[in-house]
Amino acid sequence: MIVDKLENIEKYVSLNPLFVQAVEFLKSTDLDAHEIGKFVLKENELMVNFAQARPKTKEEAKLETHNDFIDIQIPLSGVEVMGYTPREELPEEEYNAEKDITFYKGLANDYLTIKPGMFAIFFPQDGHAPGITPEGVKKVIVKVRV
Repeated sequence: MIVDKLENIEKYVSLNPLFVQAVEFLKSTDLDAHEIGKFVLKENELMVNFAQARPKTKEEAKLETHNDFIDIQIPLSGVEVMGYTPREELPEEEYNAEKDITFYKGLANDYLTIKPGMFAIFFPQDGHAPGITPEGVKKVIVKVRV
């Protein structure tokens, strides 16, 4: 897991060959003005989802992991709390290969506050519970194939 300011995102492009294209999109797009919806930048490899998350409590936010994709999550309209638990500390649960997701019961071990102008990157080894916010939040989720 990585948490940093959006102005530093270019420092991480060496972590995955697709990060270059993802960062170019993020830098060249007015993220705040972009409409809600999913956009494919590279079929089955790199997707961007502009989403409006509804209000959610820690108890409502489900821990999740992905086997095939890395998440880059960027809150736009407000503060978002994201739960974190290393995957190795999570129990075995059923993996949904079609949606590339495993959900886990219970609360995260730790919680991070991610503000507009920041981002979080979650790798397959990172259990995360995104979207914890009392008001809801507009956000960007970039899905990058491992």
